[in-house]
Parts: sequence; structure tokens; C-alpha cells
Amino acid sequence: MQVTAELTGNLWKLVAREGQHVQAEETLMILESMKMEIPVAAPKAGRVTRIHVKEGDTVQEGQLLAEVD
Repeated sequence: MQVTAELTGNLWKLVAREGQHVQAEETLMILESMKMEIPVAAPKAGRVTRIHVKEGDTVQEGQLLAEVD
């Protein structure tokens, strides 16, 4: 399942790593936009198979951030 950005901002912190097993709604990464921190959660339980961004990247709304299987 693909995880996309809900808004435009900067990737402030990666919480999960590739290969990590996560629970549904577990925070994968934190975006920063307009001085607010916005957590990006796993849509379902599974394994993070790919992270497409790195800390400090600017992301656009709808951009693919990670994949969870």
C-alpha cells in the first residue's frame, strides 16, 4: 500500500526504516509545514518495504513517501 503526503511541507524526521514491521496508524515520519509537525501514519499493519524520501526533503501534496506491504 502506498503512503502519500497529505500536504506540501518538509520531511522533518523519519521514524520508521525500511524492513521495519509497523502497526496500523503507527507514525512512519513527521512532516513540518508552517511550523507545525504533522505525523504520517501507516495505513495498515505490515512491513515498510520502501521509503522514497529522506530527512530534509521538500515534499508535495500527493507525493509518494513510502510503501507498506
